[in-house]
Amino acid sequence: MAVRERVSEYRARMRAQGLRPVQIWVPDVRSPEFAAQAHRQSLAVAASADTARDMDFVEAISEDWAE
Repeated sequence: MAVRERVSEYRARMRAQGLRPVQIWVPDVRSPEFAAQAHRQSLAVAASADTARDMDFVEAISEDWAE
């Protein structure tokens, strides 16, 4: 069976389950531009007069991942 046929059948099965394909564009976290912007934003947060309150908020809404 060719790849095109397998993909077509897979998509048909997914649609039969009531699902539909969705394509989204997200930032490329591997790019130097992303890293630079993230660094700029983290510096801005760190320099804020409300740093402690901001971090309390972030921690309150963050998931505690088991290690």
